This record gives sequence, C-alpha cells and structure tokens, in this order.
Amino acid sequence: MPDMIEEIRTASREMVRQLGFMGGQFAGTDLSPSAVHSLIEIGAGRARSARDLSRILRLGKSSVSRMLARLVRMGDLIESADPDDGRLKVLHLTETGQMRVQAIHAFGRGQVAGALSRLTPEDAAAVVQGLSLYAEALAPGTAAPIHIVQGYRSGMIGAITAMHARHYARAWGFGQGFEAVVAQGLSEFCTRLDMPGNGIWLALRGDEIVGSVAIDGQDMGPGVAHLRWFLMEDGLRGGGAGRGLLAAALAHVDGLAFAETRLWTFAGLAAARHLYETSGFTLQDERQGNQWGTEVLEQLFVRRVPTP
Repeated sequence: MPDMIEEIRTASREMVRQLGFMGGQFAGTDLSPSAVHSLIEIGAGRARSARDLSRILRLGKSSVSRMLARLVRMGDLIESADPDDGRLKVLHLTETGQMRVQAIHAFGRGQVAGALSRLTPEDAAAVVQGLSLYAEALAPGTAAPIHIVQGYRSGMIGAITAMHARHYARAWGFGQGFEAVVAQGLSEFCTRLDMPGNGIWLALRGDEIVGSVAIDGQDMGPGVAHLRWFLMEDGLRGGGAGRGLLAAALAHVDGLAFAETRLWTFAGLAAARHLYETSGFTLQDERQGNQWGTEVLEQLFVRRVPTP
C-alpha cells in the first residue's frame, strides 16, 4: 500500500503540472483554474449562483465574489436578480462567455484525445474507470453508492418529473408548461412500459431515484428507438452513473431490431452533447422551438445501428 500511495501522489502532481494548474496558460486561456471551472459549471447548469460555486469549487465566498466580479468585467458573465429571491443573484453566460466555454471544452478535449491516442483501447478504458473511481473516493462524506436498475419503481413518475422540473427551472428557466409536458409524456409511456422494445432505467442511491433514461420503441414509428428523459440529479454528474444509464439503454437498443435511435435535446447542453457524440450520436437537425415554454434551438441527434 505505501508504494501505491506514493505512485498515485507522483502521478497526481505530474497531471497538475501537465494540465497547467501551476500557472501560465490554463485550458488555453489566461484565466485562473477557478475561473475556468466556474464558467464550465455555470454553462453546464450545475451552478446558478455564487453560493453554488462556493460549494462546488470549495472556495470561500470572498474568493468567489472577486473572481465573479472579474468575469463580469471581462464580459463573460452577467448577473440578474432571482425572481423567487431578490437577495440572490443568478449567473448567466454572455455570448462571449459561451464562446469562451466552447473554446475551453475544445482545448480540453484535444488534450484528452491526444493522451488517449497514445494508449491502447484497453488502457484508455482503464484510465476512464480508474479516474472516475478515484475522484469519487476522494469526495468527502459517506454517500450511498449509485446503482442502475431496470423497470418500474413505485413513485417513479413523480420522482423523474420533479428531478427534471427542478433542474431545468434552475438552469434554463423552464416552468409549469415544461413540468406538465414531462409528467404527461412519462405517464403515457408507463402505460406502455410492458410492450416490446420499451424500457426504463433508473439510477438509485439507496431508495432515492437520482437519474433516469428510457427507450420508447413505439412513438417514432417502426425500427426507431426514442431515447427519452435522460438526466442525472444536480451534483451527481461526472461520476459515471449517467454514462452507465446511457450504456444500459443503448445495449437494450442494440439487442433488438432497431435501425436507429433518436433523441431530441437543445443547444447549450455541452456535457450532454459530448456524452451523446461519444456514444455514437450525430447531430442531424436543428430548429427553433418553444414547446418547453422557452425559446430554444432544438436539436435532433441520431445513432445508427453500429456496424460489426
């Protein structure tokens, strides 16, 4: 064990240096690591306020306030009053900030792709699993592990609807109309859950539903699987459970005679898009829409039957 500990510490120090945490250009920008992480978390919808950033980044309130003030001055962020709590300032990326986040992600993906290209597929898979497990083990607390299960659970419709409503209200301002659409669609789907091709998978922490995904094998016509209601609870993304949910759903699709899998989402969900694209989905169509109660650029992603 002592040798293993020292090897991990040495590798961690080298990663910190190679990724630029010690100074100079970080993620291809002239920003501090905390500022880069803040832009990413705000852009992904995981941080809505300075309070959220303090918790996620484990930084003091004064440090976060100074860093956010600089990002506002640079034109990357704007702050607005929370309609539900006038004392709280809600953070939003400006167009400049969105472009900066896109550039940060492109730079980071290039770093990772370059490193993985020098590994065998087996070693690359081991890196992904090992880093996810190590990051989870470093996290404080003794939260119950997350397990993925298939099929209906009592209270599932309400839990999944509430999870979607909370997240998209915080991150995108979706309201009652969105929640009603989710509840109605999910309720109707569950009446068909026992029909061939349909399935639903849940991420459970203890008895609590913290993630979901479904495959609807009927509503888009013969030979087409519709991936629906894919979401992990706020604060639990990045640990591998979301990827596990998606993998379970796509394994179900690949085991049946579906020619393709489709999903509808909207622009701005960078982390989700990356996960879709690494799972074989490609963007096929874009259109403005307001079915969720807010005008967004809706996107259709399609995954064809994997070739042998």
